[in-house]
Amino acid sequence: MADDEVARVVREVLSVIPAGCSWLLPVTSADGTVRDFRVAAAGGREHDIYHRGTGRVDRLLSELYPSIVDGPLWQLYLRVVATGEPAELREFRYEEKKAGVVAHSLFDVTVHRVLGGLLVWWQRLDEDRRRLQRTELLGSLGWSEYDLVTGEVTWSPGMYRIFERDPELGPMSRGEQAAAMLAEDRRVSETAWQTLDSGAASDVTVRFRIGPAVKHLRVLSDLVTDADGGPLKINAVVQDVTAREDSRTALDRLRDQLHTREMTAIAEHRLAVHLQHLIQPVPREPLPLPGLRVLVTYRPAENTIRVGGDWYHAERLADGRVMLAVGDVAGHGLGAANGMAHLRFALIAWLSIGVHEPDQLLRHLNRLCGQLGLTGTAVLSVYDPRSRELVWGRAGHAAPLLARGGEAAPLELPVGRLLGADENSAYEVHRPRLDPGDLLLLYTDGLVERRGGPSLLPGVLDLLATASAEPGAMLPLTTGLHRSSPDDDTCTLLVEVL
Repeated sequence: MADDEVARVVREVLSVIPAGCSWLLPVTSADGTVRDFRVAAAGGREHDIYHRGTGRVDRLLSELYPSIVDGPLWQLYLRVVATGEPAELREFRYEEKKAGVVAHSLFDVTVHRVLGGLLVWWQRLDEDRRRLQRTELLGSLGWSEYDLVTGEVTWSPGMYRIFERDPELGPMSRGEQAAAMLAEDRRVSETAWQTLDSGAASDVTVRFRIGPAVKHLRVLSDLVTDADGGPLKINAVVQDVTAREDSRTALDRLRDQLHTREMTAIAEHRLAVHLQHLIQPVPREPLPLPGLRVLVTYRPAENTIRVGGDWYHAERLADGRVMLAVGDVAGHGLGAANGMAHLRFALIAWLSIGVHEPDQLLRHLNRLCGQLGLTGTAVLSVYDPRSRELVWGRAGHAAPLLARGGEAAPLELPVGRLLGADENSAYEVHRPRLDPGDLLLLYTDGLVERRGGPSLLPGVLDLLATASAEPGAMLPLTTGLHRSSPDDDTCTLLVEVL
């Protein structure tokens, strides 16, 4: 390709690049020594300090920028021409003595040898830094970056002003920042970490002891992740809002306290949900148990703050029978999830040592709830696939629903008080027999109860009745049954007798 054609193509490419760039061709003496550089192409969307864009084309560098001749940038150009190795010059300071032009400008310059010339990229630093410094100063702002992979912390100048720290010492470590935070605000900081872990931005105000004073710092942070969702770094903007906090009214402070409690509740909810999933993972496919096929579902409440203490258990016992159970610990949040864990693991422990009868297990669970200060409801049942007898009892819980031959109804209720209400409670059991093709539904109250509205039980019974009249309708039935409740979690065991 002819030199003129090469220059034309390079000019066309550079003219649309939104960055400071130019393509320089060496101008040599008769002996081959480079004596100057000619601007053969220039970016058309980024001007130099004289506001010249493509108007620099075909001009000599010594005429355009006489002060750089024989200086460090000039020597860099000569070295790249001679060696072909790319190079860069960080924080190159350009000085100008002409009126109407910025006297001191700062650039990062990168140089590559391309097509017989030099492709020069430059990024202006002084104006961006000046704007950032003024913005940080006026807004009492600073920014930091915490690299979760290397542990490195980077601070802007504003951070050093806020923390009254000598820049020569470098940023405070995470441990130093934690030590400076007031102890009563550390829970707010933990809430911020929980919020970031959920993928949302965190916005909290915490207090730090800096020198003899206490400063209120508002911290807006977000998490940067990789393509697989793994955490890489945390970016944070920090604002000193001490003056605002000192002048705020009691009503403003109350509003912020409520916001902090809400964020704490969200973090607690996420922890409770995680605990639930660890304790009782929900199988994707129906469980093949002796004489039965059991489909487990768990639907969280639409109101995500109200995570409940619903639980289930389905297990083949050592004698070939099957234990089926559902329960609900009173309350919401981490306390309910913790109570659910105690009851479910206690049930599993008693089953493992041969305690299998529902009435006896309910008495044990009742005494445990009294000791732990919990209340809750439960249905426990044991199915014998040989006799098809279902032995079941309840503690304040709704009866399972039985569907057979196109009809559905709750099982007759045995006597059984709420768990934790009376340590001397006795629990009655009933012993119905099931038939092949029967559908049995054990559920928690989120399935049928809606605050301020009528019970959904009649609709659930209609769905079960219809399904029991159509063989193989077990799985399609779940679509109609399992709609999330606004206020409560819902756990169900849908059982088909084989």
